[in-house]
Amino acid sequence: MKLFMKNRKPLKKSGMNFLVDIDEARAVGLRIEADKFYVQLEDGREIGVPYDWYWRLNQATDEERRNWRFISGGYGIRWESIDEDISIAGILKGRKNPTPPKSKATVQS
Repeated sequence: MKLFMKNRKPLKKSGMNFLVDIDEARAVGLRIEADKFYVQLEDGREIGVPYDWYWRLNQATDEERRNWRFISGGYGIRWESIDEDISIAGILKGRKNPTPPKSKATVQS
């Protein structure tokens, strides 16, 4: 019987199955490319993330995309100039923010 805990996904490495806690995944490197960015995780995986997953990154210039830093000890990435914060757990869970929020129209009586 296989048991899966909340926020854990099975990972196969070197022929062995083990569980990785998604909420504990940390980034150790980041590479900016033309159509996506790549996050290197401390367990050796590299994840490619398309810019169109996040509307601010999709609209950002190359210079703005290169202006990033890790936050919270590698549990997140911050793009200061475009006010974008993305968690590593959110990337691994496939959480996207592809469209800007709709502005709230004020209703007058």
